[in-house]
Amino acid sequence: MMLKNIPISVLDLVSVNEGQIPTQAFERSRRLAILAEELGYKRFWVAEHHNSRAIASSATSVVIGYLANATKEIRIGSGGIMLPNHAPLVIAEQFGTLDAMFPGRIDLGLGRAPGTDHITARALRRRDAEDFEDNIDELERYLAKAQNSDYIKAYPGFGANIPMWVLGSSLFSAELAARRGMPYAFASHFAPDYLMQAIDIYRTQFQSSEHLEKPKMLACVNVMIADTDEEAQKLATTYYQLFLSIIRRTHDLLQPPVDNMDELWTPFEKQAVMQQRQYMFVGSQQTVKAQLEKFVTDTKVDELMVTASIYDEEARAKSFTLLKELFE
Repeated sequence: MMLKNIPISVLDLVSVNEGQIPTQAFERSRRLAILAEELGYKRFWVAEHHNSRAIASSATSVVIGYLANATKEIRIGSGGIMLPNHAPLVIAEQFGTLDAMFPGRIDLGLGRAPGTDHITARALRRRDAEDFEDNIDELERYLAKAQNSDYIKAYPGFGANIPMWVLGSSLFSAELAARRGMPYAFASHFAPDYLMQAIDIYRTQFQSSEHLEKPKMLACVNVMIADTDEEAQKLATTYYQLFLSIIRRTHDLLQPPVDNMDELWTPFEKQAVMQQRQYMFVGSQQTVKAQLEKFVTDTKVDELMVTASIYDEEARAKSFTLLKELFE
């Protein structure tokens, strides 16, 4: 399948680099959003995480407003809002406000994971994740996306056309998105094991709805491109260190690339990190082109979303530039 037929988007983790502060992380994210718009990417999403000094997007709706204000046309959204962390009315009002400020440009991706550890989840007054679908129902009523029997409505937001996506990394999310007839985004950049099963469930069980007539699926992958395979592989050591810090629960700031990862990880840790590389595409433009063409052919996804944990801002901008050239 030709890559030029596939829309491509960006997921930015708003990572804080070693030696920097969150202010600089937001500025780097803003510059990347502006570049993504100039290059013709379709969407730019940020995700909700908590209690991690390495990720600055905890107040996700605020970050979305900051990025939307810096751009003009590219869609800005959440990948995602962890709905059980919030009262649905609050999210309806936040995204209704964003849609009123930036009409027709806001996406609302919804997840059910906490985006943090269990202790922090309790501090968020987290609701039961098993109520995820009930939370979506409630959210839709406030936005008039479902039969509204409540006297409560989201202002701004009521009647707004804000696209809502189900996000997930499991088969549960695939089944839920299919049954509700909602677009579906799979987090294969950090949870590759269930991607193919999730695609099959979503497509075979999909029921058309007022949201969507036919299945619409997006998959997120890691991509890092440089002039040579060797240079790209070195850039990727920043991602390996990021995942290593998640395994160790140290939440280190984003680290510069290194020449030899074997000096940093144990054989067990190396195996754990490398197991997540199934949908990580690293190399020169030609190397990554062949890898992505196979991925798109195998999955037949409707849209590709890309994230890149690259320490150097110039190298990251170059990677996204080289990547977009493959889709022209």
